Amino acid sequence: MWEQPSIIAVRMKKPNTSPQATLKATVKTGATAASRAVSGFSYSRPFFEDLVDTALKHAKKLGATDAAAEASEGCGLSVSVRKGELENVERNRDKSLGVTVYLGKRRGNASTSDFSRAAIEQTVQAAYDIARFTAEDPFAALPDAADIAVPAEQRTDLDLFYPWAITSEQAAELAMACEAAALQTSKRITNSEGAGVSAQQSHFFSAHTSGFRGGYASSRHSMSVSPIASSPGKGQDMQRDAWYSSMRNAEELASPQAIGRYAAERALSRLKSRKIATTECAVLFESPLAAGLLGSFVQAISGGALYRKSSFLMDSMGKQVLPKHIDIAEDPFIKRGKGSSPFDEEGVKVQARQVVEAGRVQGYFLSSYSARKLGMKTTGNAGGSHNLILSSRLTKAGDTLDAMLQRLGTGLFVTELMGSGVNYVTGDYSRGASGFWVEKGCIAFPVEEITIAGNMKDMLKGILAVGSDTYNYGAKTVGSILVNRMKVAGS
Repeated sequence: MWEQPSIIAVRMKKPNTSPQATLKATVKTGATAASRAVSGFSYSRPFFEDLVDTALKHAKKLGATDAAAEASEGCGLSVSVRKGELENVERNRDKSLGVTVYLGKRRGNASTSDFSRAAIEQTVQAAYDIARFTAEDPFAALPDAADIAVPAEQRTDLDLFYPWAITSEQAAELAMACEAAALQTSKRITNSEGAGVSAQQSHFFSAHTSGFRGGYASSRHSMSVSPIASSPGKGQDMQRDAWYSSMRNAEELASPQAIGRYAAERALSRLKSRKIATTECAVLFESPLAAGLLGSFVQAISGGALYRKSSFLMDSMGKQVLPKHIDIAEDPFIKRGKGSSPFDEEGVKVQARQVVEAGRVQGYFLSSYSARKLGMKTTGNAGGSHNLILSSRLTKAGDTLDAMLQRLGTGLFVTELMGSGVNYVTGDYSRGASGFWVEKGCIAFPVEEITIAGNMKDMLKGILAVGSDTYNYGAKTVGSILVNRMKVAGS
């Protein structure tokens, strides 16, 4: 009989992120207003403003109808360890000036990493020359003046920048502590693919001749580990899993001990996995994977796919594409949100809105260009979506993952997907998967080497429930999702 390790703990909750269990007790970021002024950047905001203005003036001098420019800089530290030894220390620093020139309805782009006056003029000239020989595009233009974001002094501070003044030695120490916690969880954690710590930050300034000026600094820090579990005896079974924590403020990262233990418990729970016979059944997607389903939906109603007619959700505005209990909200103004921004990549104003209400599509994800192609208005989504939250009107506070497994009854609980098997033209969905077979609401045994298949249209309409076990994956927040029926190909 397969002995379930600590899968109850694994499936019930993520690592504790209370102040006692976060990184705050391990390494201070010093994220005060004073310390945040010491950013570690090589270039200042005024320098970038002057750089951009120089590029725009030169474009006008050459005869450009309109122009846009953006100067940016990013820097960071990444450290990886394996089996208690340092593997890699990488420091990255990059910079760029991008220029777009319009000659009527013709557009040209060029970029450089050289910030000298001569290089700026050469880059603008290159963009200008490209525009001269590019075919006219009736939809090519800067955003309309009415869509431009409000001036900088009227924008809300979204609290996106928390530089982490961590040394490579400190980062290695944290990564080793994370890996050690995983290895110490059980004697059956016998190896590791390593652990890593990353501290990244960037800032930019952009402007264009339609009146937009703006920029801001942001940060993103993370810690991860990937342990390997094995069971002794003949035909040794080996399984790997991983976990990570990612935040704008390093003090809010889960502790290395919590990340390590949780990753180890996930690996242990997969030991003695087996195939199952081909069948059709209900499928429960763990919350991080449910965020992927939301991502597929977003891509299908994004401007590029729609105007190219390469989406399975063509002409879905106002139509019922999800059950009536499902809502999807977008909010760009969440403090420290991973998808927060005061404006989109074109300098267009953003807004909190309902993308889906009671299962009906209320809006697409459009840039100025894709909106013009579709005869619509921009939604402020040049560059992607902002902080999406998928929720069900049926979800109660007690709908934990344990309750969702009870709701599943007998079927498949998926915790890992492989491959990118989504055909966005037809909606056909086929992914390699692993997870757990569930019987009468309880996990029976781990499952591997299977494929789940269906059609995204049917899958979206077949969402029976959404758990209260919400998880933030990048700019998407969603609980576990229960789909009524899918094909499962096994042995």
